[in-house]
Parts: sequence; C-alpha cells; structure tokens
Amino acid sequence: MYKILFMNLLLTLSVLGTDVVATVDGKKITQNDVERFVSKSIPGARYSLMNSKQKRKVIDQLVERELYIKVAKGEGIEKDPQFAVELKKVKENLILDIWMKNRLMDIDISDREIRKYYNEHDSKFYQSASASARHILVSTEREAKEIIKKLEYSSNQEKRFIELAKKHSTGPSAKNGGNLGWFAKDQMVPEFSAATFALNPKNFTHVPVQTHFGYHIIYLTDKKPAGKMEFSKVRDKIANSLKLKKFQKGLKKLSKKLRKSANISVK
Repeated sequence: MYKILFMNLLLTLSVLGTDVVATVDGKKITQNDVERFVSKSIPGARYSLMNSKQKRKVIDQLVERELYIKVAKGEGIEKDPQFAVELKKVKENLILDIWMKNRLMDIDISDREIRKYYNEHDSKFYQSASASARHILVSTEREAKEIIKKLEYSSNQEKRFIELAKKHSTGPSAKNGGNLGWFAKDQMVPEFSAATFALNPKNFTHVPVQTHFGYHIIYLTDKKPAGKMEFSKVRDKIANSLKLKKFQKGLKKLSKKLRKSANISVK
C-alpha cells in the first residue's frame, strides 16, 4: 500500500499542467486531471509520455466519466446510504494523501546533499557509449555496393540515405528511413557495432558491413562517449530520490512514536 502511495507522491514532485484538454457541458478537464487519472488507473504510466492516439483514448475515457457522473447525480445517487459510507472512506484517504503530500513537499534538500550523492555514486550515473544511426539492409554484397556508389555521388548524403533506405532496405526500420535511434554498443551484433562506432558523425560506411542478417550500409548521425552523466541532467532525479528517502525515514520515526501512545489491538 505504502509503496504505491510513495510512487503517487513522487508524481507530485513534477509540475502538472493546468491547461484545459477538454470540456464537458462547461466542466473543464485539465492536464492535471488527466495525469492523476493515468497515474491511478495505469501504474507506472505517464500521460506526458504517451503518443497522440493513447492520449486521445485517455481523454475520451475522462469525457465518458464526466457524462456518467452527470447521469448518476441526476438519478439521485448521492442519497443512496452506501454513498455516505464510501464517501467517508474516500475522505479519510484524501486526508492522509494530502497530509503526506504536504509533509513531503516541506522537506528541503540542499545542493550540497545532491552534489555529495552524485559524487559518491559514480556507478549509478555511468552511461555506456551510445550512437544514433541509420542503416540500409540488403541481402547481397552487390546490392550494398551499388547503394554506396549512389551515396558517394550525392550532394546531400543523409537525405539521399533516407530515400534509399525507404526504397531498398529490407529491415523493419526502412519506413523510417533506416532510423535506429540511440543504442549502446552491446545492443547490436559485434560487426555492426564495431563499424558504427568507428565512424565520425555525418559519415557512412563505404564498405558493406556483413552480419548474419545480411549486408548493411550504416550512416552515423551522432554518438556519445562512455562516461558519467552530467550533473545537471540527473540533479532533479537525485533531489526527488533524497527527498523521498527523508520522507520515508521521518514517517517510520513518527509511526514508532505514535504507536507508543496509541491503544492498538490486533486480532
């Protein structure tokens, strides 16, 4: 229970949007409402990370929810005895939720604490060498060499590479111009990785790269060396983690104190 609650509290450390995403008979549905709905109904999911189709589906669900609420109110559900019982439970949960949220937000983490954690936990912030690349996959070396010739005579090699990938590549990334996105060295077969990381950005392999998949022509978009992640990129994450740890420690301490003065009976 508390693990789930802590995850929900972590969500409150992010700035939730108040932009209106929909209205139902004048009732506004904000991005804040949507984020809360997603965090409670789909554990681990974030509305801001969803694609447009998924976002629309979530908004449609909230619109339907408002419509059903309106019908329920019209039928006098608030007069149902069970409503009062459940409302009391919701109220108690809300009291606890807001109380915990306020205590969490009151915790201060200094820059010195954040920097100290960063300096003492190198392994947590180490990132492997990575590359962003495109490739064209064909079944024969002859095909690969013909494509390389076309690229060598092109004035805009990246644009031409994308066109040729869409036309000739047999790989699943063909429709995206051969785009493989970012990947670490160990995510690809050795031959492919060795050829990719030997390139300089904005260059391609002038010799076909053979793997058990076939023959590849690789275009390197960009690459990052192995090393520790920049402090500025992980600062907020560290701060949130330290804040939550302090919160949990304080909560355990308070629990022990309260148990000593409370009349508790467990059957």
